[in-house]
Amino acid sequence: WNSWNTFGTDISESLICRMADILASEGYLEAGYDTLVVDDGWQSAARTADGHLSADPVKFPRGMKAVADYVHGRGLKFGIYSAAGVETCAGYPGSFGHEFTDARDFAAWGVDYLKYDLCHFPGSGNIQSAYLTMSMALKCSGRDIVYSGATCGEGDAKLWMRSVGAHLYRTTGDIQDSFASVKRHAVFSLDDLGLSAPGCFADPDMLVVGMRGKGYAADGGCTAEEYLTHFGIWCMYSVPLMIGADLRAIDADCKKILLNKNLIAIDQDEECRPPYFEKRSRYSNKEKLILLKILEGNRFAIGFFNLTDNDGALHAYFSDMGLPVYSGRGFRLKDLVTGEDVGVHRDFFSVRLNRHACKIYLATVE
Repeated sequence: WNSWNTFGTDISESLICRMADILASEGYLEAGYDTLVVDDGWQSAARTADGHLSADPVKFPRGMKAVADYVHGRGLKFGIYSAAGVETCAGYPGSFGHEFTDARDFAAWGVDYLKYDLCHFPGSGNIQSAYLTMSMALKCSGRDIVYSGATCGEGDAKLWMRSVGAHLYRTTGDIQDSFASVKRHAVFSLDDLGLSAPGCFADPDMLVVGMRGKGYAADGGCTAEEYLTHFGIWCMYSVPLMIGADLRAIDADCKKILLNKNLIAIDQDEECRPPYFEKRSRYSNKEKLILLKILEGNRFAIGFFNLTDNDGALHAYFSDMGLPVYSGRGFRLKDLVTGEDVGVHRDFFSVRLNRHACKIYLATVE
């Protein structure tokens, strides 16, 4: 869970501790959401006289170590935010030139995850070198810290983030709580589906599931069906799943989406193979997505996503997926949302979808 999408810089110790309580007690931790990240706005307006970052004394009067201790006490990992520039995106002190000092402080506070943004970066600097510097600082800090390089795609980050030691990295700008924004992020990522792999994962930004048009990243909101499409695409892409909604206000439909163990298992599949974007069919394009994902254990996931503004049919031809009819085999399909077994199909499978809707199936060869 990350604080930014809903709260922006309007955060506090009591709010963060409440979010930790809900993550730990309402099924999110059990489902795999094991890290709570405090985004921009936790800092004081200036560094201390001896050059250290400190917590805003009004928002976090006991300091960040006390918050980390509380989060750890709920069985969660604790994440924090900084930026590679001289200031963060919200105008607080950045880590440029202070990387080793900040990394040691983060480790001393008990930080398990660093989101490292890119704002207010000096023109004389080198982005890749800056991210490498913080990577080395974290390695020297004495604590294992997950490193999230949030360059929002700037500086050709996809070409070098793995090499500098990032565990995940942003490939897009900030997502908004609208289907138009979800669609932009999904389509933009299609050309780079191979970027996620064990050890370093592409990150097309947080989930907006459950925001319902409220919060810092609000932009009209989505329907439950649109949120399911959003979540399903992220799971098929094998990218990090980060809740951005107010956990106190997530409705039952959205909570059911976020806790769908079948879809989460697709995202978290051990082999983490990227999906194939099936584009040989004239019925499949960047607005009518047919995705095939190879899973461990000789299983597959097939996702149908109608990103258009009209209801319509999508047709998957199994020969294009490597299972021709003369093999004598077909796919047995199980709906991963309803749990329904829809039987064995040979040659092809077609679905009719409402606008902005999806169907995702677990497929086994029979």
